[in-house]
Amino acid sequence: MSRTAFAPLRREVLTANLRLPRTGLATLTWGNVSGIDREAGVFVIKPSGVPYDRLTEDHLVAVALSDGRVVEGDLRPSTDTETHRSLYRAFPSIGGITHTHSPHAVAFAQARQPIPILGTTHADTFDGAVPVTAPLTREQCAHDYEFNTGQVIVELLEGADERARSVPAALVAHHGPFTWGSDAHASLDHAVICEAVAEMALHTLALGAVAPPQHLLDRHFTRKHGAGAYYGNPGTP
Repeated sequence: MSRTAFAPLRREVLTANLRLPRTGLATLTWGNVSGIDREAGVFVIKPSGVPYDRLTEDHLVAVALSDGRVVEGDLRPSTDTETHRSLYRAFPSIGGITHTHSPHAVAFAQARQPIPILGTTHADTFDGAVPVTAPLTREQCAHDYEFNTGQVIVELLEGADERARSVPAALVAHHGPFTWGSDAHASLDHAVICEAVAEMALHTLALGAVAPPQHLLDRHFTRKHGAGAYYGNPGTP
């Protein structure tokens, strides 16, 4: 299969991965972004351990959604590839996935606490708290660990695509955040927002949080999402 088979997707995924360190979410090579071609049944992901400042389109790896085999690329894909595959298989609405070890979101993951919804900034993107999974069991760590990392998110969301769309992020206990969206760049945007609201939540909790009224949170979510959304302008980025 030629390297041009997934050229547009490769360009999208490369650009998103190159954005990742510029957002401040990636330390060293700790993070990855992928995007999927549903029609082809293939997703493209960053290779394992390649520094962002050396990353090129040719380094990216195309992986079969059905069985995880590499269909294009010379390098080993990210060690998180099977987690991405697990999520793509479970949630048809997902077009891109980002994983980071951003510090404030990781703090909540390590404490095994969801990121609470404490204000309208959070509600603009997430229709509720960013949830945290149960810890992986000894058996889940011993066999198919990376795939099972995705499965604990699937179980957390009860395999419901609607839940994945309304809160496009989850924290894996003791590990960190995974976010997703309509494409690779949307998934990265959600990773940026997840880290930002995690930092805001930590400061708010330190000051003494007061729960906001639900009608206010609902208004902020629905003005950006759903049939009645009116935020922004059609055709603009």
